[in-house]
Amino acid sequence: MWDPSTYLRYGDERSRPFHDLLARVPAERPRAVVDLGCGPGTLTATLAGRWPESRIAGLDSSAEMIDRARALAGAGGLATPVSFSVADVGFWRPEPDVDVVVSNAVLQWVPDHQELLTRWAAALPAGAWLAFQVPGNFAAPSHRALREVAGRDRWRDTLAPLLREAPVEDPVDYAALLVGAGCAVDAWETTYVHLLPAAGADHPVLAWMEGTALRPVRAALDAAGWADFRAELGVRLAEAYPVRQGQVYFPFRRIFVVARTGARAEENL
Repeated sequence: MWDPSTYLRYGDERSRPFHDLLARVPAERPRAVVDLGCGPGTLTATLAGRWPESRIAGLDSSAEMIDRARALAGAGGLATPVSFSVADVGFWRPEPDVDVVVSNAVLQWVPDHQELLTRWAAALPAGAWLAFQVPGNFAAPSHRALREVAGRDRWRDTLAPLLREAPVEDPVDYAALLVGAGCAVDAWETTYVHLLPAAGADHPVLAWMEGTALRPVRAALDAAGWADFRAELGVRLAEAYPVRQGQVYFPFRRIFVVARTGARAEENL
């Protein structure tokens, strides 16, 4: 289960990669735009603002997130109507008029998503845009600590199947995949340094991870097990990310890909 309020604790930091990704998508008047893994809908709202004449749809596998997104739309939070639906990206197929597909920090949750990317590239009309961003920080101290604690005898059997060491590719691998699918590709990576205020009892990186990486862990443990796991991980994170000047410096690598379908690989975006 996703908790929209927990996810949005660091809304500004989480939204920046989305805007950096969309800045490289120069589509002018797409007929339809789909946000795969739209979450609570706040970023989908910016798509409606950018392309007010387009049909905008947000899809997410979490009913809780879609409820939050529909509440946003129903409260008049969107200038342009947007449809929000519960859907699994693994089974999604683009309609013939979809000219822009956006997927922000979603594909890392989807095993074998490389096959999805090639399928989407083949199904989209020529000249359509496929833009996605995934976290590339699985070798960071935060995730190493997560795997180390999960590997302890008490939790190994329950948690080991839930945590993958390298669920995403490097930019070169994604570029090669989509060039092979007939796309022109722009791929890059960025490491953001998030300055997280150290306020309250919880370490800020622990609070960050509760919104995403720790979600399957919390769902798999009972209340006592979760409290113990959380406490031990918090100690590890405090060692890896010390508080300096009242805040924690949290480097976060992200991988970006923008592909245009039906284009020669040598074209520049």
